[in-house]
Amino acid sequence: MTKRGIPAIVAAALVAMTFGATQPAVAQHRPAGDRCVLPPLIPMPPASDFASSVDNRYFPLVPGTTMFYRGTEGPDRVQDVVSVTHGTKTILGVHATVVLDKVWTNGKPSEKTFDWYAQDRRGNVWYLGEAAYDYVHGHWVKADDSWESGRKGAKPGLIMEAHPKVGDAYRQEFSRGNAEDAARVLNTNTTVSVPYGTFHHALKTRECTPLEPGVIDHKHYARGIGEVSEEQVAGGSAHLVMVSIKQD
Repeated sequence: MTKRGIPAIVAAALVAMTFGATQPAVAQHRPAGDRCVLPPLIPMPPASDFASSVDNRYFPLVPGTTMFYRGTEGPDRVQDVVSVTHGTKTILGVHATVVLDKVWTNGKPSEKTFDWYAQDRRGNVWYLGEAAYDYVHGHWVKADDSWESGRKGAKPGLIMEAHPKVGDAYRQEFSRGNAEDAARVLNTNTTVSVPYGTFHHALKTRECTPLEPGVIDHKHYARGIGEVSEEQVAGGSAHLVMVSIKQD
C-alpha cells in the first residue's frame, strides 16, 4: 500500500549506520520505544537465489489481483486500489513483480506508485524500489521520493519475512532522505475484522521512519490475502481497511 513520507532533515546519528554487513537474511530482535529504532540493513541475496513468483503467505502477489481499500486521512476520504500487474522490472538482476498502487483523495486522483517486489527462495519478500507520481493540475508528475535499488546509493529492504516472529525488526527500504521505513513484528496470532471479512491468525506489525518523527503505523496482514488494514496510532489519524478483492 502507498506510504509516502514527507522528506525531513535526519540527524546524523539516525542515518550513520553500518550497511551491507555480512549476516543471514533474518531480522534482528530489538526493543522498540517511542522513537524509530533502525536495525541494520540486511544484504539482499544474489539474483540466482530468487524465485519466479511471490507466494509468501502474508504477502502473496498473484498477477491479475486487484485489492480495494477505503479509509480516511485526517478530514479527507481516501480510496486505495492496489493491482498486481503481469509486468516485471529487472533490478540488480532480479525480475521483480510490478504492483500499481493508486490513491484517490475526496474522490479525486492524488497519487500513484509502481512498486517493485521479489521473493527469494527462502520465502522472504524484498522491496526493490518505487516510481511514485503526484497528480498536479491534471497531470501526473514524478515525485522526488521515487527510488530504485542500485541507483544513487539506494538499497533493497525486507517487506515481509518468510517466517515472522514477535520482536523481529527489519529495514523495509533504504534511499537516504527519501525512503527509510522500518518494521517490527508485534503479533503473529491476532484477529482483525475489516469490511472484506474477519481473519484469525493474522500478523500485526509496527512501522515507522526517521523521516517522519513521532509517526507510527500498525498494519495487519491476513494469511493468503496480504495487507488488510493499516492505522496511524501516533502522529496522525489515518486509517485504511480492505473492502474487496477482484481476480482477473
